Amino acid sequence: MFEFKVGISSQEHDAFVSQHPQVSLLQSSSWAKIKDNWGNERLGFYKNGELVAVASILIKKLPLGYTMMYIPRGPIMDYQDKELVKFVMRSLKQFGASKRSVFIKFDPSLILKQYPIDKSSKEFSENSISIEAIQNLKDANCQWSGRTIAMSETIQPRYQANRILKKDLDSDFPKHTKRLMKDAVKRGVITFRGSLSDISNFETIIALTERRKNVSLRNQEYFQKLMEIYGDDSYLHLAKINIPERLTEYREQLHQIKKDLAETDEYQKKRLTKLQQQKKSVEKYIIEFQELVQKYPEEIVIAGVLSVSFGDTLEMLYAGMDDRFKKFYPQYVLYPKVFEDSFNDGKNWANMGGIEGTLDDGLTDFKSNFSPVVQEYIGEFTLPISFLYQLANYFYHLRKTLRKKHHRK
Repeated sequence: MFEFKVGISSQEHDAFVSQHPQVSLLQSSSWAKIKDNWGNERLGFYKNGELVAVASILIKKLPLGYTMMYIPRGPIMDYQDKELVKFVMRSLKQFGASKRSVFIKFDPSLILKQYPIDKSSKEFSENSISIEAIQNLKDANCQWSGRTIAMSETIQPRYQANRILKKDLDSDFPKHTKRLMKDAVKRGVITFRGSLSDISNFETIIALTERRKNVSLRNQEYFQKLMEIYGDDSYLHLAKINIPERLTEYREQLHQIKKDLAETDEYQKKRLTKLQQQKKSVEKYIIEFQELVQKYPEEIVIAGVLSVSFGDTLEMLYAGMDDRFKKFYPQYVLYPKVFEDSFNDGKNWANMGGIEGTLDDGLTDFKSNFSPVVQEYIGEFTLPISFLYQLANYFYHLRKTLRKKHHRK
């Protein structure tokens, strides 16, 4: 009834994943090309000759000829089919043993709960299918990491902020988000879809973000590889500002406002009040931009987002901002532009990335500005392969802890 094959074609694999409800960029065949410091193999699982499950497996070499394996957001399959789950895990164990793997880690693309970011998770029930999947995996001798909260506890975050895409999506944004969007436009922030030639500008933004947040992200070569491999499915969105040009526009606006004031009769109280308010606002901007124009005499990129789409989803992988321009609020026009473009390309979701399960950190606060839903995944599992599993797992978690401390310094 069941059989599995090693090395199925990327076409067969991607056709299955892209149309599946558990679709994930991390299970696309091209993701392994991005993670080229790992080995890779694609496994297909068949029931009566029909493909019913796939797994793109990343393979990391360990000392003494051993390996560890990781299946990001996979395997892709019907986790309610208990016999299929057992067969897939048994097959993975057999494959792992052939590669001298100590263990296989994986985190299925199954949602335990979904709720608006401004609501309490207690108000929403758990997905019974996902609960059943957890039990079926346990019955197949997989060890569950449980309902972890911190992003650092698992390879992939268990909580993600995902934006449902629709027409006029800013209609459900909070009032303060809409206000900041208008302010960014008034300050002259312009968004655009970039190309490979803009990668160096994006890398500069990411480097500034790394220094500000004291984290280590990626370099220009990595970003370029992402865009080259995914081609038209990669999205580079940038926000820029031209201080001298905008200053000239403000001065022209002020000139026109003064002219309108001079031509307005005293009895036109409402018009006079409105013009005086506009005059005060534009004068404020002129003073601010006169100070900036000496430092930034040319157009400058101040924020960026690099995303990749697969199936009906968009993954917003990397984002950054030049903190010198934080009062320009570029993200508040940049993120809606990402959403708009991906919706126009037929996408249903935009994954804004992981958040802490406590939902009280700065990252969650920022992402809440765009009214996403929280998607809580079932979490991480480990399939032990070798008798060395316990020892290897100890050193694996020790290494994660040390890396976390290093990034904090």
